[in-house]
Amino acid sequence: MTENPYIRPEPHVSDFNVPVVEEFRANGGRVGGMFEGGDLLLLTTVGARSGREHTTPLGYVRVEDRLLVVGSAGGSDRHPAWYHNILAHPMVTVELGTEEFSAVAVPAEGAERNRLFDEIARRVPGYGDYQAGTGRILPVVALERADAESTEVANLADKLLQVHTWLRGQLGHVRTEVEAHLAERASRSGADGPPPPGINLQLRQHCLAFCESLHFHHTGEELMFPHLEEREPHLARTLDRLREEHRTVERLRGELEALIADLAGTDPERLREEVDRMATELEAHLDYEEAELFPTLAAIPLPPDAPA
Repeated sequence: MTENPYIRPEPHVSDFNVPVVEEFRANGGRVGGMFEGGDLLLLTTVGARSGREHTTPLGYVRVEDRLLVVGSAGGSDRHPAWYHNILAHPMVTVELGTEEFSAVAVPAEGAERNRLFDEIARRVPGYGDYQAGTGRILPVVALERADAESTEVANLADKLLQVHTWLRGQLGHVRTEVEAHLAERASRSGADGPPPPGINLQLRQHCLAFCESLHFHHTGEELMFPHLEEREPHLARTLDRLREEHRTVERLRGELEALIADLAGTDPERLREEVDRMATELEAHLDYEEAELFPTLAAIPLPPDAPA
């Protein structure tokens, strides 16, 4: 039986962290013990190898309105597991007080990382102590809120439009970052020497987050289509075309993910071409889906048991 990607098992929590997580959720983000008085959030990541969700309590610091966490691992010489997870799967869930939201996890690099870490260590000296005790560079990771725009959702068409709007926005963000990266490379040529090869980690994380979200959305739609076809037989040809378009977009998504797998080996000009190809195919697909399905989906209330 095909697993429904919209129904996920409860995230794994280590035995040590179970009481912390339970207390956090029971008290609106406030905990006692060793974390008492500190700024704490819960970060849920997808395992780099297992694909299983894991929830970890982490201290956080806000710098310049950015929500930052540090991969300190108590000063260990190894990066924490959650950091490896966000490199493989940048889309994460953040619980902050009583609020829960999706975010893209983006590690800072180079001088930017150093600047942010210095400010973090100034505010929370313990991080400076951890850094002093290891030769490992402690990662500084920004958790960039990535929720779909909050709009009233009364039916399935509203929900689909909300997701489509989010995907369009994320792809537009990636395209803007590609152009900014190419412009920066051009500005660094000449007097400052050749630009570094490949792409930066920020662009890679945002691109991968878009790809993962797109795959998740289309997988969910494929599970919905048979039920929709049974309910509305006249949509059979439309749904067949949408399935075919899904295959085309999925192929482009796989090629895009393969291209960004190696930061140093990625050709930014080719990345621009691949992102543009994706934008052309995806926009045409979303436009067609909205034109053909929205009249029917608008009659399906959300939640499902709401009156039509």
